[in-house]
Amino acid sequence: MAEFKRNYFQKRTKPRGPRANNRINSPEVQVIGSTGQNLGIINTNEAISMAKEEGLDLIEIAPNAKPPVCKIIDMGKYKYDAQKKANKAKKKQKKIELKEIKLRPVTETHDYNFKLKNAQKFLSKGDKVKFTIRFKGRELQHSNLGHNLMNKIQEDIKLVGKVEMNPKFDGKQMIMVIQPL
Repeated sequence: MAEFKRNYFQKRTKPRGPRANNRINSPEVQVIGSTGQNLGIINTNEAISMAKEEGLDLIEIAPNAKPPVCKIIDMGKYKYDAQKKANKAKKKQKKIELKEIKLRPVTETHDYNFKLKNAQKFLSKGDKVKFTIRFKGRELQHSNLGHNLMNKIQEDIKLVGKVEMNPKFDGKQMIMVIQPL
């Protein structure tokens, strides 16, 4: 009974990464040598013994090909190169952030110009900008002030951005999203 419990609670992890050496389950494979030359289609066991003679591993590069393509290379070097390539691709990605600028329907011109300048700066960096106009109390009855302000924002910012989400009401606030050109 104790034997069963220990085995039952052990982690069951499947091997990650490409199949290598004895885990390759195809009878024949297309083999690429350690120097990069194509060795042709060879029996899997022969290819594994060729790799062992060189002190390297047989790694499955293209498992979906017919027959699968394998390369004679050191497993540690292969994993290191794959990790380096993944890190380089991740570094090149540009993460777009959503910056929010909050206004009121009665915002004065200086404050408006200051916030508009910030929005233009965000858009030039490649971030999206979400404009939020919050209404309090009786201001909700004058929603046309919010629409006028949103139209003014669209006009003033059309050189650096375009509207992604048109102005719409969400409870007691009006929201508009602008994306960079």
